[in-house]
Parts: sequence; C-alpha cells; structure tokens
Amino acid sequence: MAGRRRGGGRAGSRPQETVAPAGLSGGNYRPLAEADLPRIVAAAMEVLERTGIEVAPSPCREIFRTAGCRIDDDANRVYIGQKLIEQSLRTAAREVLLAGRSEKHDLLLGGRRVYMGTGGQAVKILDLDGKVRETRLSDNYDIGRLCDTLEHIHFYMRPVVPRDLANDQIDINQFYACLAATEKHVMANAYLPEKVAGQRAMAEILAGGAEALDRRPIISYSNCWTVSPLRYATETVEILDQIVAHGLPVAISSAPQAGATSPAALAGTLVQITAEQLSGIVYVNLLNPGHPLLMGCVPAQADLRSGAFVGGSAEFALLNAACAQIAQYLDVPIYNSSGISDAKVPDAQAGAEKGITGLAAALAGSNYIHHSAGFLESLLTVAYEQFVIDNDVNGEIMRMLKGIEVTEESLSIAVIDDVCRGAGHFLGHPQTLALMNSEYLYPSLLDRDNRDDWEMKGARDIREAARERARKVLAEHWPQAIPADLDAEIRRRFDILLPQRAMRPAA
Repeated sequence: MAGRRRGGGRAGSRPQETVAPAGLSGGNYRPLAEADLPRIVAAAMEVLERTGIEVAPSPCREIFRTAGCRIDDDANRVYIGQKLIEQSLRTAAREVLLAGRSEKHDLLLGGRRVYMGTGGQAVKILDLDGKVRETRLSDNYDIGRLCDTLEHIHFYMRPVVPRDLANDQIDINQFYACLAATEKHVMANAYLPEKVAGQRAMAEILAGGAEALDRRPIISYSNCWTVSPLRYATETVEILDQIVAHGLPVAISSAPQAGATSPAALAGTLVQITAEQLSGIVYVNLLNPGHPLLMGCVPAQADLRSGAFVGGSAEFALLNAACAQIAQYLDVPIYNSSGISDAKVPDAQAGAEKGITGLAAALAGSNYIHHSAGFLESLLTVAYEQFVIDNDVNGEIMRMLKGIEVTEESLSIAVIDDVCRGAGHFLGHPQTLALMNSEYLYPSLLDRDNRDDWEMKGARDIREAARERARKVLAEHWPQAIPADLDAEIRRRFDILLPQRAMRPAA
C-alpha cells in the first residue's frame, strides 16, 4: 500500500514552484514490526465495513451514500468498503506545504520529515508571576512573540483559548493574534462554519491575494471532526466542509483514550484510530480529491485506576510513534503529538515526560509534532517559561535526528595519529575548531557550568533561568509581522479585539 501515487488535487496540496526547507528525517524508531502494519490497516478496514461510523442525518451522510457506501438510516451508521478506502488513498495528498510568511519557515510535510511546534486549546496559563489564571486573547500574541525567537519551535499552533472572548469573536481574532506575533506558519481552528470565509479573507490580505494563498498557505486548521469511538460530530463536520470548500490545509484530529474511548489493548486503539482516520481521508477526498490533508492522530490513554486522561506516559509515546509508522505505510502526512506532560509546573516530571514523548515521535518520523512546547497539566495549562525550556529539549531531539556523519574525514584516522604522536591535544586540533559549530549543539538555556560558576551566577534552576529569558523577550521583542497598511485594512474589515497598544512596548 505504501508508495501509491496520488491523483490530482487543487492548488496547495503540493505546489511545484515552492521548495520548502527539508525537515530532518526520522523513522529509525519502529515500535511496530513491519509485518504488523498491514494487519492493523486491514483490521481498521474490517471495522469500517463491520461496525461503521455513526453519522447523523446530514449532507456528510449523503456524500457517503452517493459514493456507494452502505447506510443504516435507522442506526445512523455508515459502512465504508475497502475499495472506496483504497481509491481515496490513491488520490490523497502525499505532501502538504504549510508555508511561513517567509520561506525559511516553510514546512513540507510528508515521508519522515520532522517538525516540532506548539499545540492548542489550553484554558489556563501559569503566568510569569507564578500564578495560574484563565487564558486571554493577548496570551496568543505574547506567546507567539516568545516563540518567534525560539528556533526549535518550527510552527505556531494557537496555544490557548481566549477565555475573554465570546465564541463568535474567537475565530478571526485568534488567527490575527498569532499572525501578528510571528512569521512562522500558523494553525488554529474555527468554532463556527460561517467564520472560515473571513479567516481565509484575512489570510489572503497577508499572503497577497487568493492565488498567492493557494500557492503558499500561511494558515491551516486542526479539526476534531470525530468523537471516539467512531462517531462524527455534526457541528465540527460542517466546519470541516467549509475548510475544504475554501481550499485550506487541514489536520483531521481524532483523540481516543486507550481504556476509556478506545480499547485498553494498545493495538486495538491503533486499529480504532486508523479506522477513524481512514474514514476521514475518504470523506475529505470525496469532497476534493488530493486536498491538502494531514492524518491527525492524537492517541492517549486513561489511567485505569482513576479514568483520568494521561499524556506523559510511555504508552502515549508508543501510540504516537506507532501512528507515524502507520501514516508512512499509508504514505500520507501525519499530525500527531508529544510533550503533553501531566506535571503541574515546569519540574523534573515535566522534563522527563516531554523528553520521552518528544523523542519517540521524532525518531519515528512524525511530520507535524504539535504540543511539543509549553504544555502542562494534561493539556489544561501552558507556562511561558515552559516554552523556553521545551525549545532546548526540541533542539536536543532534532540534533539526535541529525545523526552521525561518517566520512573518510570524520573517521579521523589522521587526527588520532597526530594527537597520539605528540601534536598537541584534541581540544586544540584544527579539526575540533572546524567542527565545533556544526557537529555540536549548544543549548541556549540548559546549564553546563561547574558548580562554582553556577553558584557565582546566582545558583538559578532551569525554571528561574527560563522565566528570566521569557521576561526579557516579552519586554524587548515586538515583531512587525503585519505591515501597518495591511493591519489597517484588516482592522477596517474585521472586528479585531487585540488593541494596538498591546502590540508595542510601553511608553
């Protein structure tokens, strides 16, 4: 099944005139045996034929009916056959470009290329004064300014829900706040289907027109169109319909919890999430063959002692890494997750959980790893200092993906001979000086001083150092990501609620 060629699709699924920077390649960690991949996919197809998807009466259900799916109207179930699934996989996009406002921030998703960034929908924030409060629209702008300076956060997915806005105010304003803060690619969502047109119109202003946006989509969407197990959410499907109709890239996200909303057997959870995803791939490709679509897998687990959501576990890491393998087998790009710590503050637990889950997803070759920065308390909370800490963690992970280059020169036979025969030492050797900035990563925050020097500098722990870095960035970094003339046009056309005074340094 892997390696199938896709059919035609509209502009944006794989623009030929734009070459995005290559993400580092993962794929060396394989939690599933290769022989298990076709078994899981075949089982998922059997589920779609045997159990089907619950779809309420809706245009969505009629799309499936027109495509020849068996429909049980009394039970509200749609049964999808293998032939239609395979047809949809043949037309599915193999690569998806998520463009930055400048090409250096482009993401070309597909294969085993890896990018790491923020995630979305926290409702609480641990502020720099150490207090937890509800999230505000301005947090999306301020966190964006911070992430704009963090090189190992490759994209900016809107991290918090603006709890100070009404639902009908959020859609335009969340995109605006993020786009005003950074030139990195921005992903968010829509709460109301009728707001998608306005979101696209604003993006067209910034991209330079409709055709420019189709060639280089600077915004994209996450759409949680399913409620596990195997049920479509009618309101969210209506939003998905509008996203596809407007030609914008979308990750269709399903998030079953093993032991609660999917089987306790991890393999069973993989079967279920693959079935949910295959149904979504079919649906979107029925609407628009070749649409820029990301398979969106965010599997987690329930703590079977309490039923509580768990995001920082080895099982979470295994499930997300396995989903990357499945996506590579299907030859479709994948959006999945890491960094969902269950810790309440940026502490040792947070570091351990983030390191385990981030490394697993990246080494497995996940394409778009969201939630990799900033999150605490099982997705409920973000912390400014955590974004700074996680930037260094992501940097170390990406360095591991880079691997070790073996060449005649790097084998260093002559260098070893030089030093062993008395020509100085390795620290002073020309090879060392030549390689010190390319072979080695130097974290910006993680402390490597000896104890005496560390104590002389104030004996700060990493959280204190990260807070200081965040405060400095938020006081000094005021990006002009939206030119003044375009900002004026956007504010004239839309009800922008982020005050201009919040977007410049205090007098």
